[in-house]
Amino acid sequence: MTAMTKVLEKRNFRFDGDAYITTARGLEVLGSPLLNKGTAFTREERESLGLAGLLPPAVQSLSDRVRRAYEQYHEQPSNLLKNVFLTALQDNDEVLFYRLLAEHLREMLPIIYDPTVGEAIRRYSHEYRRPRGVFLSVDEPDRVETALAELGLDADDVDLLVATDAEQILGIGDWGVGGMEIAVGKLAVYTAAAGIDPARTIPVALDVGTDNEELLRDPDYVGNQHPRVRGKRYDDFIEAYVTAASKLFGKALLHWEDFGPSNGRRILERYRDRVCTFNDDMQGTGAIVVAAALNATRVAGTRMRDQRILIFGAGTAGVGIADQLRDAMVRDGLDRVAATRRIWCVDKQGLLIHDMKGLRDFQVPYARAAGEITAWSRNRGIGLRDAVAHVQPTILVGTSTVRQAFTEEIISDIARHVERPIIFPLSNPTERIEAMPDQLIAWTDGRGLIATGIPVQPVTYKGVTHTIGQANNALLYPGLGLGAVVAGAARISDGMLEAAAEAVAGLVDLGPPGASLLPQVENLRTVSAAVATAVAERAVEEGIARNSLDDPARRVESAMWQPEYRPVRVE
Repeated sequence: MTAMTKVLEKRNFRFDGDAYITTARGLEVLGSPLLNKGTAFTREERESLGLAGLLPPAVQSLSDRVRRAYEQYHEQPSNLLKNVFLTALQDNDEVLFYRLLAEHLREMLPIIYDPTVGEAIRRYSHEYRRPRGVFLSVDEPDRVETALAELGLDADDVDLLVATDAEQILGIGDWGVGGMEIAVGKLAVYTAAAGIDPARTIPVALDVGTDNEELLRDPDYVGNQHPRVRGKRYDDFIEAYVTAASKLFGKALLHWEDFGPSNGRRILERYRDRVCTFNDDMQGTGAIVVAAALNATRVAGTRMRDQRILIFGAGTAGVGIADQLRDAMVRDGLDRVAATRRIWCVDKQGLLIHDMKGLRDFQVPYARAAGEITAWSRNRGIGLRDAVAHVQPTILVGTSTVRQAFTEEIISDIARHVERPIIFPLSNPTERIEAMPDQLIAWTDGRGLIATGIPVQPVTYKGVTHTIGQANNALLYPGLGLGAVVAGAARISDGMLEAAAEAVAGLVDLGPPGASLLPQVENLRTVSAAVATAVAERAVEEGIARNSLDDPARRVESAMWQPEYRPVRVE
């Protein structure tokens, strides 16, 4: 019995492999987002289901309904209201929602997820309409398993859980239980991009409180209205969640999203060898940057092992990128120590140095020995400009959220020493990006190889049109998740991440001048299928696949859920 079947049976339906069979009638039918087809119900269905007087007479196809929904979408006067419209559509008709999203994914991805989801999160308590997902409270750790069990699902019914404690939502920080919108949005992308069956997914809010004073003072806030719980009590709560999720849904992938730097890496390291688990902020971001870097070095005619990498912004994402670039250099022949020494990290306090106070444990491997930089100025720390002058990086990565941090002086300095500078300003939204691509291309006289964290238009410079690839994690994590599900992977290995990055990189034609370093977002379905196949194959090669796969590509294709209306028949 599938998750879809169990959910439907709770609402008086079941699925027989071809049609939905239901005892529901009339408004009860129209009130179920999994069953409702609106004006797409046939005349026979309307008669048998008691809908004859509840719908206008026209019988329309799914394509007709998608076209009308798209027109309604464009009538919304703001991005936030477009987000609200799509959320309401998902609550009313899931098939229509996912078909619309799949057909306009590039346009709607910034609406259902970053950056517009940030405003939806801010407004979560005030716009609260109906629950979606599971809300787990640090104040009731003994009810974690009970809450998950109340879904009525078994180990064979669930493929994926996305959980967040919402401490560090990119661009807006701590928004407590409103982070549920992050989990819901992430799962929507998994479904639209990779065909993960939405009935086999669970969004999870791990409510440990909030340090956001605005929420603590807001009488309408719907989450735990107390400061964030930390230390042992927090760790015990996370342990209760992992234990319960593993017990109930032992074959599912546990995805972590938007945890603070003090918790995200520690949680991943604690559980990555115990369960199938993944942190997109660390691993997904790192892998998509590796894909862009692999293609950039191919265009430049250089090798990964020879790069000098400077990362501006040494938080969860920045160090996650450093880790995977280091691993890429190791795969190209360097030992781990040598590869680590070819990466320099600059954070708020300047270049990371061993004797610096306040270094986080995950930053320590990339900190430089004080004696190594005795000739550098240390009066106020070594900032980005001085670090660039001394390191002369071949790759510059920005995860700082500091707008215009990559100045003309800094970029021109790099361009004087490097024939094809590789520059990735990855911060988003737009008002936080380190530099815009048109600036970077001009300052490098067209020689820069650029990828950004935001979608941007092509840049034409001296007769060459440069297509700017977006280092969007959505190019990677949906396919990674699907590949893990198809393979029944016991864990997410470094090799699976490598396979995902190489699959993304391999989908780009680097021949034309100014070619993008990454695939275009509108091709996410194709990209995800390729990534999933590569990931599943790597899981089999490494012996961590629990499923046998004679034809991984075919298995991936058959596993991809399609948003299609099914016949509905009476019980």
